Amino acid sequence: MFGSQVRGNAAGPGRLRDRLRSGKFVVTAEIVPPVSCEARDLIAKVEGLRGVADAVNVTDGAGARSHMGTLAAAALLIRSGVEPVMQLTCRDRNRIALQSDLLAAAAMGVENILLLTGDDPKAGDQPDAKPVFDVDSVTLTQIAARMRDRHELMSGQRISGMVDFFIGAADALIDPPPGWKPVRLKAKIDAGAQFVQSQFCMDAGVVARYAQCLKDNGIGGLHLLIGVCPLRSARSARWMREKLHGSIVPDPVIARLEGAADPIREGRKICVELVEALSEMPDVAGVHIMAPGNDAGLAEAVAEAARIAARKPRQAAKARGGEGSVSGWRPGAER
Repeated sequence: MFGSQVRGNAAGPGRLRDRLRSGKFVVTAEIVPPVSCEARDLIAKVEGLRGVADAVNVTDGAGARSHMGTLAAAALLIRSGVEPVMQLTCRDRNRIALQSDLLAAAAMGVENILLLTGDDPKAGDQPDAKPVFDVDSVTLTQIAARMRDRHELMSGQRISGMVDFFIGAADALIDPPPGWKPVRLKAKIDAGAQFVQSQFCMDAGVVARYAQCLKDNGIGGLHLLIGVCPLRSARSARWMREKLHGSIVPDPVIARLEGAADPIREGRKICVELVEALSEMPDVAGVHIMAPGNDAGLAEAVAEAARIAARKPRQAAKARGGEGSVSGWRPGAER
């Protein structure tokens, strides 16, 4: 099955896009595909998420390490009835290969894409690998939006068939100081990004202040999904804060984990409390739950978040001006 056939046979196609636009609180999850060529090994990682998460991200060489390719993983999830968000990085491909993979994704029925720069190979287990970075994530977003809206490649060549991407961008929250401007995020939105998934932010106060700052800078109605995690220990929380760029884990969270008789249970409780708080914020569209190396904890956290989302009636979201159209298109690479 290909193209429209795949979309027609997938369970709940467009669920993420529809729920975000309806204003419902959304729950997405993220998995790293296995180092395997067996489809069943991938499907086993999402069994606890099926019918619970609104969509599941499949990473693209996360941590600059090899695993099952993101395009194949996304297509296999669709075939198994799970809506994917296909991550695509600029690290490993030039613009020709990136556009080819986007065409292939559309042919396989992939709609949700998250466009990223990608981790430096020096951070991975093959540090001598040569990075590409022909374009950056802003330019890749422009390319994908042009393919969707103008049915053109970067060269101007026409595209046959349907391209119906729902384009996402990554963001790292900060506690905005006076005068700070969300320049990079605005560039991604202007390029065509329609939703945003953030790095870990385990501080509801920071989220509230950041969301208000976005509104103050003219970024309203953004589909903002906050990255959260069911932490397992104070040690892992400290590692996350120190090693994962852009992660926010406040001292009180680490203190709670240190003082807990059962840190894993306390970590789940902290995650649930945070999801509850975020679900009350009208400028937060949902949560993006990540738990690297902890598939069982991920499934439990997603199930708890889905229960919270189910009992939180919300008003329909106002469409952000310009969503779904190319703005600021400029050919060429941008670092």
